[in-house]
Amino acid sequence: MDATQRRRRFADLHAADDLFVMPNPWDVGSAKLLAHAGAPALATTSAGFAWTLGVDDQQVTLAQLLEHVASIANAVDVPLNVDSERLYADDLDGVAATVRALHDAGAAGCSIEDYDPATGAIDPIELAAERVAAAADAAHATDDRLVLTARCENFLYGVADLDDTIERLAAYRDAGADCLYAPGLSTVEQIRAVVDAVERPVNVLAWPNGPTVAEISAAGARRVSVGSLLASAAYGAAMAGWRELTTAGTSSYRSNGIRPDDRAAFG
Repeated sequence: MDATQRRRRFADLHAADDLFVMPNPWDVGSAKLLAHAGAPALATTSAGFAWTLGVDDQQVTLAQLLEHVASIANAVDVPLNVDSERLYADDLDGVAATVRALHDAGAAGCSIEDYDPATGAIDPIELAAERVAAAADAAHATDDRLVLTARCENFLYGVADLDDTIERLAAYRDAGADCLYAPGLSTVEQIRAVVDAVERPVNVLAWPNGPTVAEISAAGARRVSVGSLLASAAYGAAMAGWRELTTAGTSSYRSNGIRPDDRAAFG
C-alpha cells in the first residue's frame, strides 16, 4: 500500500465494528517486528522514541519526529498513527502546519493532547477545542484524510475527574476529532461511560492490571494501544539482563530473546 491507501485503510479500521489492537513501536526494527507479527496498524510512542535518542519524553524536536515518522512509514506496509503531543505549536496556524507535515511524512493519523508542559496544566477546554478544530481542518483538508485523535490527558496528570474528561472529549468530537482518547481509564465502567457519551471511535490504553483486550472490546472501544509500555518492557529487559550478568554471572535472559521466525521480519 502507498501512503494514500494506508490512510484509507486506517479510516476503514475505525469505521468497522470490531476493535483492533495498535501497538506502539519505538524504532524501525520494532515496527517491522510488530507489522510482521500481524498488527493491522502501528502508532509511534513519544516516550519510546525519545529514549532511542537518549532523552526523555517531551524533549524530541519536530524535525526529529518527522524523520522518525518517515522512516517507519517507509519501512512497513500498515497504517502509522503518530503520537504528536501538542503538535509542536502554541498557535493555531502552527498546529495546522504540523498536521500537514505529518501527512507529508507518510502518517495515516495523528493525535493532539490538551496538556501543556510549559504551564504544567491541562489547557482550558475552549482553547483545547480550538486547537483540535485547527488540527481537524488540516487533517481533513483533502480527500486524502488523516484520522485525527484528540486526547484528554486528565488521568495522566492527576485529574481523576471522569465527568470533566467526558465533557472535554465531547467538545473535541464536536470540534472535528475522528477518534477520542483518555489515557489512564482503568475500569470497564469508565471505558463504557466514555464510549456511550462520545459516540465516536474510542482508543483505550492497555493499562497494567486494567481491563483485558476482550473486556475493552465488550465495553465498546474501537482501538487499543500500548503507549510506551512495549518500549519500557524492552529497555527493562536489557537492564534486567545486564543486572543478571553482573550479579549472578548468568545469561538466562537469553530465553526471552526474539525467535528465528520473528527475525524473518528483517528480510
